[in-house]
Amino acid sequence: MDRKKFITTSVLAVSGFYFLQSNLFQAAQRTASEQKDREVPIIIIGSGYGGAVSALRLSEAGKKVVMLEMGLNWEKSGIPFSNLLKPGKSAAWLKKKSIAPFMNLFSLTPFTGALDRLDYEHINVWVGRGVGGGSIVNGGMAVTPKESYFKEIFPDLDAEKFYNFYFPLVHKELKVNVIDEQFLKDCPYYKFTRVGEEEAHKAGFKTIRVPNVYDFKYMEKEFRNEVPRSALNTEVIYGNNHGKNSLDKTYLKKALETGNLEILDLHKVDHIKLNEDKSYTLAIQQIDTAGQTIADKTFHCKKLILSAGTMGTLELLLRSHSLHNFPVHELVGKNWGNNGNFMTGRNWVKPLSGGTGAQQSTIPVGGVDNWDDPEHPFFTEIAPLPMGMDVATALYLLINRVDKKGEVTYDSAQTKLTLNWDQSHTVTMKENANYFIKKMNKANGGTRSHFLFNNGFGADICYHPLGGCVLGQATNQYGKLKEHENLYVLDGSLIPGTIGVNPFVTITAIAEFCIENLIRTNEFA
Repeated sequence: MDRKKFITTSVLAVSGFYFLQSNLFQAAQRTASEQKDREVPIIIIGSGYGGAVSALRLSEAGKKVVMLEMGLNWEKSGIPFSNLLKPGKSAAWLKKKSIAPFMNLFSLTPFTGALDRLDYEHINVWVGRGVGGGSIVNGGMAVTPKESYFKEIFPDLDAEKFYNFYFPLVHKELKVNVIDEQFLKDCPYYKFTRVGEEEAHKAGFKTIRVPNVYDFKYMEKEFRNEVPRSALNTEVIYGNNHGKNSLDKTYLKKALETGNLEILDLHKVDHIKLNEDKSYTLAIQQIDTAGQTIADKTFHCKKLILSAGTMGTLELLLRSHSLHNFPVHELVGKNWGNNGNFMTGRNWVKPLSGGTGAQQSTIPVGGVDNWDDPEHPFFTEIAPLPMGMDVATALYLLINRVDKKGEVTYDSAQTKLTLNWDQSHTVTMKENANYFIKKMNKANGGTRSHFLFNNGFGADICYHPLGGCVLGQATNQYGKLKEHENLYVLDGSLIPGTIGVNPFVTITAIAEFCIENLIRTNEFA
């Protein structure tokens, strides 16, 4: 055999070997995903910020991890996300009607969509569904909390290390960036931000530029029509098809590249049992995109991480306790809060000069920082309202302290979570919103918004549920749930109801802190 033929034959043989190996690996993955009874070392429930961090760091440490996600793997599905003005089947989780906070005029076919709304007696909570959790449907505002407030909320944590190491680490991993000021100045899609900041300054408020995980270089190309549009095509709350660095493109992508992570989507954990050897058995329903159960499964694991989001984690713990006396510490469900979320708005904002803009980017980049006001401390997101026309309306999401915390319990008769939360919990929030709107209108004109909200306020809107498994209270200092040896909570439920800004940067940083120390102390050995 001559040298050229030998090399060609060798290359083909090696290629064939790797092709066969790849096919065998894919077949093994398919077989594993179809197994109804499995024994795995580590299971993570949920693929949001805490789960994604845990998956990456454990995978990097050489641990085999299975992640269970009740929502769809959107990237693999090939199903596009919907925009706000034309929501399709991917918009809402098994609903017959769209579920945005306002203007729900659209009928839907029930489908395992990207956005879900959990309705309680006095408050509605919006959550993301799919691989990537809340990162799929949020506005991407990557806000680091005030250090003074972080110290107040977490007095036992080393704030200096968080601000010098964990927060910068998270910014890097999440690909946080800041909009170019000249682009912001020139782009017609950000008139609402320019108007909002100008009017805030006139009213005596301080504004800040807010970083984001949306790729602003991509957005500049969107504006020049060089790439498909997303933020400039009213995509956000039902998912972004382009531009946004959601978790499936950052932490989870890196974790999958290690070869140690397996993600099973459309796998809903119903309840958990603690075994005599301190391991766990999970009852799982595999569902189709219509929400119908196609297989009942039982998984067993030695180590279990709950990262199902605040409401998901609490529901799993409390339901499991109700069904078969699963051990739950007395502080589980306590210190719940809405992160001080309070939506409000103003009408007749510059109606004679183009209002807040007919075209609006869905990605917020500006905020009002009134946190140092001793009487009315709050942070306010200058939010977009992309209606496809100018409605001369300014929209704001206030984030406040939560002076009176709520409690989450489980109603065994109704088989659902109940939330001890009513108007008494939002008194100070309403006062701050009233103060803000009156001051803005006095300086700039305008009226309180009746277009969107009853009496101009949205006290029943919650985008940031936090608490119920507070770090160092219901868990130890690294997120291990008390009364358990092998169960860990790593999500927003670790934060006691409030953090003063959009919380995902803090959730991610705390998860980094916890998993680093759990690995260091050989919890997963």
